[in-house]
Amino acid sequence: MKTGLQVGDKAVIKAKVTPDMFAQFGGEIVHPAYSTVTMVYHMEWASRKLILPYLTPEEEGMGASVQVKHLAPSGEGEPIEVTATVTEIRPKSIWTHVSVKNGQRQIGEGHVKQAILLKEYISRQLTAHQ
Repeated sequence: MKTGLQVGDKAVIKAKVTPDMFAQFGGEIVHPAYSTVTMVYHMEWASRKLILPYLTPEEEGMGASVQVKHLAPSGEGEPIEVTATVTEIRPKSIWTHVSVKNGQRQIGEGHVKQAILLKEYISRQLTAHQ
């Protein structure tokens, strides 16, 4: 990784809850609310935004761990703001704390670990199991 990323750096994702974000299984909506699956997606995306400027052309980030607490529901049209903050930088991984809010209300929180790997290594791992 290139230098410059620091503990405390932040990235934000903003969205409004849409029907494709609802809790659903097999295409059937369970309830018309922001799903935990979508929350995890937004947590990983916000965390990824932090590392993108620092990856070398040979590197890629890959999700390695997500811990999430979904604290409250949000319905269609409600605003979501996901903030990822770097908490730890290691040679081959970046850790973030992620906060998810609906207006001023905290609706989720968690941690994301991204492994920083060579693209060549990822490719070898993917083809080794075919």
